[in-house]
Amino acid sequence: MFHRVVILLIGFVLCGCAPSLEKKAGQLLMAGFRGESVDAASPVVRDIRKFNLGGVILFDVDVARGEPVRNIRSPEQLARLTSALQSAARVPLLIAIDQEGGRINRLKPEAGFPETSSHQMLGEAGESKFTYEESLRLAGALKAAGINLNLAPVVDLAVSPKNFIVNKQRTFSADADAVVRHAAQFMQAHADRHVLCTLKHFPGHGSSAADSHKDMTDVTSTWTEGELEPYRKLCADADVVMTAHVFHRNLDPD
Repeated sequence: MFHRVVILLIGFVLCGCAPSLEKKAGQLLMAGFRGESVDAASPVVRDIRKFNLGGVILFDVDVARGEPVRNIRSPEQLARLTSALQSAARVPLLIAIDQEGGRINRLKPEAGFPETSSHQMLGEAGESKFTYEESLRLAGALKAAGINLNLAPVVDLAVSPKNFIVNKQRTFSADADAVVRHAAQFMQAHADRHVLCTLKHFPGHGSSAADSHKDMTDVTSTWTEGELEPYRKLCADADVVMTAHVFHRNLDPD
């Protein structure tokens, strides 16, 4: 993000103009959109050009409409889409996706993308080298598709058997040291392919019992400080941290 800000400031210096508040605000936003291709008339292209949109997020399925395809049909189509999006941007876009591997996998093999291993599978294998190699392959597919921000890895601890949001395939381990070890390999592999990573879900989603996509999820009585350990050890090398949509009254009573 620092480098993107520097590029933005250099651009404004060279053109001799100061960014408006609207354009500054646009850089803070990441938007989803519908379509497998874009052109000058596309709403998302309008927003990139007019409002200086900072990023977009891509999805395979259109959940709201119940349609099987939203932005992603094939590797070739996706590369054309991301190229067109970047061409519309004055400042390089963040193009994001949820590609954890396993169950959370927007680039699916049936669409022509490589097979992936889930966090749980990597954690159970217990081999740092294997985690790095699998993550390097995953990151390589993102790079080839023109995606520069992966909303992964998950660094939640698999501490609650009642948790079906992150504990089904999405967590490396219940042990913080194991999570840190595998997440560090995942991050390094992405860095080696020049793809940014996201630690999630801060301050920890592994102890929750409710579905946070449907109801208020209160982790006040189940959360423990040990869930912060991956962030303490990985934050110095993290590009992005994603917060969880959970409630913890000891962190924020409102």
